[in-house]
Amino acid sequence: MNDATSNPLDLPADSFSAQTWQRSLPVFEAIRTMPFVQALADGTLPLDRFRHFIIQDSHYLIAFARALALAAAKAPDAAGIVQFSKAAHDAVVIERSLHDDYFDRFGISPKDFTDTPLSPVCDHYVNFLVAKAHAEPYPVVLASVLACFWIYAEVGRDILARAVHPNPYDAWIDTYAGDEFNDVVSAAIAATDRAAAKASPDIVEAMHASYARAAQLEWMFWDSAWRKADWPV
Repeated sequence: MNDATSNPLDLPADSFSAQTWQRSLPVFEAIRTMPFVQALADGTLPLDRFRHFIIQDSHYLIAFARALALAAAKAPDAAGIVQFSKAAHDAVVIERSLHDDYFDRFGISPKDFTDTPLSPVCDHYVNFLVAKAHAEPYPVVLASVLACFWIYAEVGRDILARAVHPNPYDAWIDTYAGDEFNDVVSAAIAATDRAAAKASPDIVEAMHASYARAAQLEWMFWDSAWRKADWPV
C-alpha cells in the first residue's frame, strides 16, 4: 500500500476527514489499482471503455450538481450557500466542458448522449446522492458528495505521478490532478470537517456511513465502465 495515501493532505488525525479517509482507505486502494485506472494511466484504455465512462459521467454530473445545489440550500450560513452553489455551477459548466471536448474528439454526438440511458451503477449512484441530499441533514449531505470530489482528486494525482505521456487522456488527468480542482476539494473537506465538529455523534456516524457507501459506488462506477455494463434485461 502506498503510504502517501494514508493521509494524503496531512489532515488533523482527529478530524472527520482524516478518520473517514482512513476507514475507506481499502476502497481507495482498490480504485487506484483497478484495471480501468491502470489503463487510464498508461494510455492503453480502449476507446469503447472510456466512451462508456465519459457518457455515464456526464449523466452523473447533472445529478451531482443537483445534490450540491441542495447542499447549498441546506447550508447554515452564507459562506456555505455560496460555496456549494458555485460547486454546482462548476460541475455543470466546467467539468461538462471537459466531457464535451472528449465528445467532440471521439465523435460522441449529443444524440449519442441523450439516447444512452444511465447504466445500472450510474442510476444507483445518482439516486443515492439525490436521496441523501433531499432527506438527510446538511453534514450528511456533505459527506455523501465529498467522496466523489476527493477520490477523483487523489486518483488524478496518483495517475499523474505514473502516467505515460503523451496520453490520449491527458486532459482528463490534468483536470483532476490540477490545482484548481484540488482547491475545490480542499474547501469541501474543510466545510465537511466544520459541519462534523458541530454534529452529534449519531450524525457523525451517519456521515461516515454515507461517505463509505459513496466510496464503494465510486469503485462500482469505474468497474462498470471497464465492463461496459448495461441493463441485463
